[in-house]
Amino acid sequence: MDNFIVSARKYRPQGFDEVVGQEHITTTLKNAIDNNHLAQALLFCGPRGVGKTTCARILARMVNGFDDPDQNSLNIYELDAASNNSVDDIRNLIDQVRYPPQQGKFKVYIIDEVHMLSNAAFNAFLKTLEEPPAYAIFILATTEKHKVIPTILSRCQIFDFNRIQISDMTHHLQKIASSESIDAEEQALHLIAQKADGALRDALSIFDLIVTFSSDGNITYKNTIKNLHILDYDYYFKVTDQLYQEDLSQALLTFDEILKKGFDGHNFLTGLSGHFRNLLVCKDNATIALLEVADNIKKRYQEQSNNIPTGYLLTAINIAHQADIGYKGSKDQRLHVELAIMKIANINNAVNLAKQNFDALKKKVS
Repeated sequence: MDNFIVSARKYRPQGFDEVVGQEHITTTLKNAIDNNHLAQALLFCGPRGVGKTTCARILARMVNGFDDPDQNSLNIYELDAASNNSVDDIRNLIDQVRYPPQQGKFKVYIIDEVHMLSNAAFNAFLKTLEEPPAYAIFILATTEKHKVIPTILSRCQIFDFNRIQISDMTHHLQKIASSESIDAEEQALHLIAQKADGALRDALSIFDLIVTFSSDGNITYKNTIKNLHILDYDYYFKVTDQLYQEDLSQALLTFDEILKKGFDGHNFLTGLSGHFRNLLVCKDNATIALLEVADNIKKRYQEQSNNIPTGYLLTAINIAHQADIGYKGSKDQRLHVELAIMKIANINNAVNLAKQNFDALKKKVS
């Protein structure tokens, strides 16, 4: 049996053109190499799984003119600062820098999680980082730039990596599914991209998980929500209709059904707040682009948004948000959520009562 290679490794970009969602970085680096304007100390900052180490390896290969990734093994040195953060580790690295490369033009040193270096190690590294040999390039990578001391930052050219957009991630997952002959529903890939929270590596790990979970090796929306324990959109559309129609009993029964499926009240509240937010976003055609969902779900949001007034949605989202804030401090959390449901179901009654009181007051004054 052949060894399985996870998608994050199998589809690791081999060139800047393959890097997803970081065009501002890759374009700058390509131009720097072409124009011979590449700095000798670079700092790659950004969230996990967005391509910092990948871009560093591609850069190391390109500056040496190598096409084969394995050909550059003698020119690239990777150090994990999380486990090699002492002064001695940095001194060993500085000793290696003294020797020119055996092949190619440059020796490239990639230091991951550089913010984990001790202050003494940072200070020992300062002189070499400021005036390295002509053949040495240092690429420092970190997820927490604010922890890197200012004297290091001042010696580096800083590149800020973005969180990868859901649309870019979904498109990339579709390409991988196509190359692997996997039938994947767009709605399912959208969910995977949302769950990854901007990290492509996480999205690829979830992608592999869903493929393994499915008996036929395909990715469906139902299997995805089941495996990732995500509450189906249908529940939010249904409970919103019930609340607006003042069908309190059915709304409470729907909430009970959600609890029986293993979801907690806090999960429901945050999802309901997000649902109301999406309905508000659909009120203006200019902001519909802010919806990060599949096209068929976007149409459902638009249809429901057209049927519910803006004032109602604003009040409902405020009630749900306040309930979310007080959830953890509540002694009876189920009752806490049910009270929020009751309040939302009675928004129209409260508005009508307030209007009647205002009219009565107005008559007395007149």
